[in-house]
Amino acid sequence: MLANLMDRTYDRNFPVSSLTISRFVDNISSREEVDQAEYYLYKFRHSPNCWYLRDWTVHTWIRQCLKYGARDKALHTLKNKTQYGIFPDDFTFNLLLDSYIKDGDFKSACSVVEELMLQEAFDLPSTQILSLNALGCFLATKPQLSVSEERALGASLLICGLKQDNTVGFSAQLLGNALLGKVEMLKGIHAVFKGMPLSWVRGYLGRALAVMERVSAASGDIRLSKDTLDCVSDVLLDLSAASDSSGDEESDGEESKKEEAVDEEDEAEKANLPHYVSRFKELSSQLESQGKVDPASFQALVATMAQQNLASAEKPDIEQYQSRLKAWEAEKRFLIQREKEQKEKAEQEKRERLAARAAAQA
Repeated sequence: MLANLMDRTYDRNFPVSSLTISRFVDNISSREEVDQAEYYLYKFRHSPNCWYLRDWTVHTWIRQCLKYGARDKALHTLKNKTQYGIFPDDFTFNLLLDSYIKDGDFKSACSVVEELMLQEAFDLPSTQILSLNALGCFLATKPQLSVSEERALGASLLICGLKQDNTVGFSAQLLGNALLGKVEMLKGIHAVFKGMPLSWVRGYLGRALAVMERVSAASGDIRLSKDTLDCVSDVLLDLSAASDSSGDEESDGEESKKEEAVDEEDEAEKANLPHYVSRFKELSSQLESQGKVDPASFQALVATMAQQNLASAEKPDIEQYQSRLKAWEAEKRFLIQREKEQKEKAEQEKRERLAARAAAQA
């Protein structure tokens, strides 16, 4: 019924209200209706009322996708957010992310983390913990990554890691900077920051080494995980091998042509690679001698952090969500009342027009 109403409204070139699309999403009762809702969300996004998609509709859409086994639809609309208007709040992001983690689909979980990174939505400690957990579990599978995937993973590690002032945070920053440095060396700085909330200043590998220096100089028990240092070592070895072979081999199999042209400053940065390699070895030995290399894996460290801190971090989130639900309900009641008043006014105006027409004919 609601679908027919929206179809008739669109056919007559009338705008569908945010309440109508909200009712349709609220009343989803099957996977088939999830598919229908996706279509109407797209239509609504490309309608005159596109700015009025309500936060509660976005939240309910994600919940309905999870309920009816359509998580792929949730992720699709999230990754194509400009086409569907799906910009979830932190709590809703966490629901989707946690669902993927619990099912062991860490690649898809990292796709959600990538969207969090692009929207710079790592404000909640719970989101930070879940995101780092997803990244750690995905890295533990030893995935073969294209350059574009290394870029997204590096940015996610770096931006989320900056929120944590501990071993996990610094290890994430180290690896994030290193992966971005690899992209910078292969493709130039413009390939790093374009479309990303990242600095365009060259020298990501140098910033990775700066993380090692800060940990070395820090007091307290902040360390770097050994497997993260090993990953950085592998990045430097890959870059050295690519440099020795004059860059003939592409790390990104998606492109057959030689890497994009780099300018003189990019070339100057590439010339720093031997220094970065030697400095990395020095700092690694220094950290080892200081006892600042944690033998536990990055995945294990994040898992421990989640076990110790996630429950307490989620408690205020749930309280805030309950408060938000009340605000959404109040806003929905106001809109329903306004809709009712507008219908009554339209019906009254129609009666008056009919009465005036009948009087004129008499």
